[in-house]
Amino acid sequence: MRVVIAGAGSVGRSIARELLGHGHQVALLDRQPSAMKVASVADAEWHLADACEPSSLIQAGIEECDVVVAATGDDKANLVVSLLAKTEFAVPRVVARVNNPKNEWMFDEAWGVDVLVSTPRIMTALVEEAVSVGDLVRIFTFHQSGASMFEMTLPEDSPVVGLRVGQVVWPRDTVLAAIIRGDRPIPPSPDDTLEAGDEILLIASADSPEELDELQQLLAPGRAATSATE
Repeated sequence: MRVVIAGAGSVGRSIARELLGHGHQVALLDRQPSAMKVASVADAEWHLADACEPSSLIQAGIEECDVVVAATGDDKANLVVSLLAKTEFAVPRVVARVNNPKNEWMFDEAWGVDVLVSTPRIMTALVEEAVSVGDLVRIFTFHQSGASMFEMTLPEDSPVVGLRVGQVVWPRDTVLAAIIRGDRPIPPSPDDTLEAGDEILLIASADSPEELDELQQLLAPGRAATSATE
């Protein structure tokens, strides 16, 4: 897979290193000479260029890329990059970083964004998760599909504790994506047993209060699903 990353700051470089480690091709763009820390991600293609300019994106190979990541520290630039990637170059998947949570409402399909990543929002969700065992927390939403990723730490009295994954009757359009036990992520299989204190990650299309409540009551009855982060 070929990925073009706009923004070669600490966030962009970290993403690039992870992708390169998984065997993908990565091009990094930044208009600031001070960001050209080529030795820090030596295997990436580096471009000293303004990612908001179509010619710069073409130079970076956007016409052959599978994913564009708009990861600059400027929300306006990230929106422009996202819009260009989707409308001018028909990039299949566009991921955009949101620096100011107040701007999240703009990062949608109209601006070419398939997935938004708001670090403050994710950190808030994880803080809520840490102090609210048994509460369903929305981490982020995939704008293209409308599905969301949810997290919950299973309380001791959860009805699913002690059950095998294959025994749980999950709500429609809900998939268990991962179990985190201690510091170990576990890819769930039907024979894995759920335990109290497990942190589970779910992908679900649940959006209405009724659907969220159904999922909440399955995992931790008696709690309201209103704590889920919007």
